[in-house]
Amino acid sequence: SSMATVCAGSLAFMDGGVPVKCPIAGIAMGLITEGDNYAILSDISGNEDHLGDMDFKVAGSSNGITAIQMDIKIQGLSLQIMEDALKQAKVGRMEILGTMNSVLPEPKKELSIYAPKLLTTQINPEKIGMVIGPGGKMIQGIQKEFGVVINIEESGLVFISGQLTENVKKAKDKIIGITAEAEIGKTYEAKVIKIMDFGAFCEFLPGQQGLLHISQIDVNRVNKVEDVLKEGQMITIKLIKVENGKYSLSRKALMTNEAKTEE
Repeated sequence: SSMATVCAGSLAFMDGGVPVKCPIAGIAMGLITEGDNYAILSDISGNEDHLGDMDFKVAGSSNGITAIQMDIKIQGLSLQIMEDALKQAKVGRMEILGTMNSVLPEPKKELSIYAPKLLTTQINPEKIGMVIGPGGKMIQGIQKEFGVVINIEESGLVFISGQLTENVKKAKDKIIGITAEAEIGKTYEAKVIKIMDFGAFCEFLPGQQGLLHISQIDVNRVNKVEDVLKEGQMITIKLIKVENGKYSLSRKALMTNEAKTEE
């Protein structure tokens, strides 16, 4: 069964679209000795293994051997027996490979939809807590939203795995967004999260919010924030200030720049 597993595993990789170099097959060889006489057995059964003198497993491709394992019940083997066993194992291995190739001669071009997908990304170790969130709320939310499994090493290396490639990529993008460094002077697409009398809190990076003060909403005077913005609205803003971990945003700065450009 172990050598059947080698063959089945090789076929499974190829059927799943894994770009292996070549198929691998395995065969178990046995030995019966009586005095100076011996017989080498191919593809031994359980009884032949139990009653025989050798269990010699050989796995490999058409180009050569990749792995061998041997158990013997006698004091040792002559070089001639070893040579004969390897030659006979090659004959059997080549026959098995021929049968395998007749069914699946090469790996499939595309990865199977059933194969798990794995992506990695490197984040700042100091921001691991941001990805995990209070009580694991953030990481659990990402896993539930995209149907993925996320593992984070102390070095900041993040592993994201799941069945759907698109969802794994989305989860990776979200993690990158959460841990992205906010840059003063950079423009972001932001979502209005909450409207206050003095302005609006906007999420400009995943998990990162800043204040868009009422004075920074428009080039014209704004009396009520609700007259211009609505919760859930997407707007373009500019990060103008970072102080004590708090972000100040401006929509007006971009309007001013546009006006200057038109002039």
